[in-house]
Amino acid sequence: MKKDKTSIIVGILYIIATVAFSIAMIILDQKLKGNLITSQSSIIIASVLILIDAVAVTGIGLFLYKVLKKYSKSLALSFTCARVLEGTIFAANAIILFMLATTVGANTLFSAYNWTFLVGYGLVFAISALILNWVLFKSRFVPRWLSGWGFISAIFVLANFLLQIFGIFMFEFLDFSIAIQEMVFAGFLIIKGFKAR
Repeated sequence: MKKDKTSIIVGILYIIATVAFSIAMIILDQKLKGNLITSQSSIIIASVLILIDAVAVTGIGLFLYKVLKKYSKSLALSFTCARVLEGTIFAANAIILFMLATTVGANTLFSAYNWTFLVGYGLVFAISALILNWVLFKSRFVPRWLSGWGFISAIFVLANFLLQIFGIFMFEFLDFSIAIQEMVFAGFLIIKGFKAR
């Protein structure tokens, strides 16, 4: 499979999604202290960035479908559905966050924000990353070291999600592996594209 517009678009969407998500998380880490929001404008900016991330991850799912279906239509559809679901959850997360920034005494909204974030990123994203990297590993559309890295990183994200359900928050640094892998993956797609099977 030669490099085409699809691989470039997907690479750019991965960069947009990761950068928007990372900046939003930096803003939120600084501004959310327990249930207290210290800056409305910062939270609104973060909600817009999460919405951008939602659109980008949905686009990734839609654009990658035509590539992944060459290996397996059912896995390609599963990946696309997971990415669209992830985008939908993050869009809801952005709306809740926006409402949280403009509402006083919003403990229920804060809980809703936390759960939509946890499910959207920790579960749905991890599942879509596992599917994607499994197909990429088996199909050899990208080098196996790259898809293997993505698969292991997705396991870390899923493990971190499961630990958080039990109130264990000590392994969040494991999430950085998938962010770095996605940036390398994006660069690979933009520069080289997908390999032929």
